[in-house]
Amino acid sequence: MESATIKIAGMTCMGCVRSVTNVLQGLPGVSRAEVSLERGEAKIEFEAGQVDAAAMKAAVVKAGFETP
Repeated sequence: MESATIKIAGMTCMGCVRSVTNVLQGLPGVSRAEVSLERGEAKIEFEAGQVDAAAMKAAVVKAGFETP
């Protein structure tokens, strides 16, 4: 199990946090995603052979947020 932290811009409410959490946890290999509105980031635990940081960032962007 590996972990990564990605910055996320564009979240304005807890609905955004739920959306990003659901998108990340829906990816194969992601076991846990803790998204913080206050810090503007997501801490993710994942299996490296199934998903990588680029795929996680792409999923967040596709959901309508930015990963600066």
